[in-house]
Amino acid sequence: MKNFLRFLFATTIVFCFVKSVNAEEVIAQNIDSNELFEQVTLTVPDEENVNAESKPEEAPVQAAEVSENMTLREKLKSVYKLEVDRYDVPEYLYREPLTYHFKPESKMDNIHVWGAFNAYNDMAFYDDGVMQDKFNFNALNIGVDGFLKDNNGDFRIMMGFPVHSSRNYTQGLFADVFVATNKIPHHRIQIGHFRPQIGMEGGSSSYTIGFLGRSQIARNFGMARRLGGRIKGDYKYIDYDFGLYSSDTFFQDWFPGAEFVGWVNFKPLANVEEKKYGKLKIGGGIDTGKRDDNFFVTGAYIGYDYKKFSAEFEWANANGYNGYYGHSRKHATGFYTTLGYMITKKLQLLICYDQFTPNKEFSENKKREMTVGLNYFIKGQALRLILNYAFCQDDVAEDSHRIMLGAQILI
Repeated sequence: MKNFLRFLFATTIVFCFVKSVNAEEVIAQNIDSNELFEQVTLTVPDEENVNAESKPEEAPVQAAEVSENMTLREKLKSVYKLEVDRYDVPEYLYREPLTYHFKPESKMDNIHVWGAFNAYNDMAFYDDGVMQDKFNFNALNIGVDGFLKDNNGDFRIMMGFPVHSSRNYTQGLFADVFVATNKIPHHRIQIGHFRPQIGMEGGSSSYTIGFLGRSQIARNFGMARRLGGRIKGDYKYIDYDFGLYSSDTFFQDWFPGAEFVGWVNFKPLANVEEKKYGKLKIGGGIDTGKRDDNFFVTGAYIGYDYKKFSAEFEWANANGYNGYYGHSRKHATGFYTTLGYMITKKLQLLICYDQFTPNKEFSENKKREMTVGLNYFIKGQALRLILNYAFCQDDVAEDSHRIMLGAQILI
């Protein structure tokens, strides 16, 4: 089974690359490790799924004209000419063929059925001479998004299919299940089961982050979904996200305690010309509650985008936390900084330095990851090839070098 998955993965990569080359020619002719939270890993847990913390957003695309009179075969062919201009939101290869549009008199606008795949081959070389070769799934998901007319509301039902997990299968099966309304100007109210905004990267989609793995503060403090409600605001100079949740994760307990998550971003350059000055975002927030014991996490973020260049810095400190790997009483801290540059319209270079201290009571237990990444956006985030090299340095364990080759497909 493992060999078959590797063969399927390799075949997918080759197919994607060939399709990309052919598509560019057409355009030219026509004139785009376990559950221990101390463990250093670059993998995204297998239960991670498409972002659904906010209203599912469509990336601007340039594609062949699609009409209701077209046959299914004609709609599928239109995917060949699909060109995506943005990479910060998910897009789907077969959005139109897999979308049902309701009649004008209906309150429903449309329902979109989609699937998602993100996997990679991971080769790790340790300083003691040991080599490990693994094939990992980041996510294997199917979902249904429904939208009311006039953007009044929407819902999502998303299921994940974890290939391996220490939890039972049903605890990871239901990922995002929520309803939301957008009727209040500049606001969105959401109720259900979803991922809170614990840090910028910790609350982001697995399908829009630049690397095959999240930062260490995101992996440890955030990512896990919860049952609760939130209100999000989005204005010219500020956006915010405040939510109240059960501190349970993965449906292990009904209500072990309450948890509050709040995050605020300021956009000081919102009133100036973006092409001249770029985009600046400065944010911060907290995650606090009780699960066995009280926990409190605070964080800060700075992000800047200017033309082809991007830069991010995020820091977090925890006096106990309630993340993906469960509740911990330890005091931990960490930060990461990432620089990015779009070499071409489709090829992106990323460099990241990531440091984490899992227990501040011990001075010599830092974990550092230096990562270089390449993203090749064949069809935006809908079809992406990913190459990462990472040097992992650990004060209390063997250092390692890792090479990861991955692919992402959103249909």
